[in-house]
Amino acid sequence: MDRVIARVRENIASVMVGKEAVTDLILAALAAGGHILLEDVPGTGKTTLAKALARSVDLKYRRIQFTPDLLPSDVTGLNYFNQEKGSFVFREGPVFTGVLLADEINRATPRTQAALLECMEERQVTVDGETRELEAPFLVIATENPIETLGCFPLPEAQLDRFLMKLSMGTISAEEELAMIRRFIDGQPLAELRPVAAKEDILSLQRSCQAVFVHEDLRKYLVDLIQATRRQARTGSFEGVSPRGTLSLLRAAQGFALVQGRDYVVPEDIHTLAVPVLAHRLLSGELPYEAKQEKIRLLLHSAPVPTEDWKRP
Repeated sequence: MDRVIARVRENIASVMVGKEAVTDLILAALAAGGHILLEDVPGTGKTTLAKALARSVDLKYRRIQFTPDLLPSDVTGLNYFNQEKGSFVFREGPVFTGVLLADEINRATPRTQAALLECMEERQVTVDGETRELEAPFLVIATENPIETLGCFPLPEAQLDRFLMKLSMGTISAEEELAMIRRFIDGQPLAELRPVAAKEDILSLQRSCQAVFVHEDLRKYLVDLIQATRRQARTGSFEGVSPRGTLSLLRAAQGFALVQGRDYVVPEDIHTLAVPVLAHRLLSGELPYEAKQEKIRLLLHSAPVPTEDWKRP
């Protein structure tokens, strides 16, 4: 598994400059079988990073450009009457793929955004009462602009909860920006990317993620952290993290440990993943996302970290 992760990481690094930390988090989400939400202002490389990951794995890839006039059937597919056959025929939507890039997802209306709910959680699509399974692996990489951007709709809380992680691209240094210019001035590295991991490699990676060892004390530590968000919620203007968030943090920590070359989780994995996995799950229409991030950081600093030999007995 180390070789698969290393190949995909190296492939993405040939396009992206100075995004090693974000890349490792995305690879952890891929290993955990979770979906990724990238939020930042336009022009920071969200779509480029999503495409670099999609082109690094030998999976069917499709993209949806979300716009205000996009319909749910444009996402899931629809039944239409085929005159030649004299019957209704189902035309698959873009969700019938391995990697789906939902670009600028918050430019679509909530009704269209909700078309992704079933396929993200249950890996299936129901149209006109008939349910169709999606092939594994299935990964949604969604990009969105900050809600203050003109023409954007906030993602419903149920939709946010389907994303394993919410990540920001962040800024790059002057040296990294010069390196980016050198890399792109004579060509388009993204167009030259070729797959370095097969479908079975990704499925095997996800099976390995489930087998990563989590010590009993770390399981209790993780639960204590989740419970602390609910205790805070009683005195604040937000709701605590749901049980789905508990399992998401567990699986993300396992995936991150695997990306770091370990078959066991350490407390640092939970610390690294807590903000991207939990902050967007503190449900509140009033609290800015930055304030939610800060609340999770404060909880991490206030909770005592257990000390053990974390390797499998």
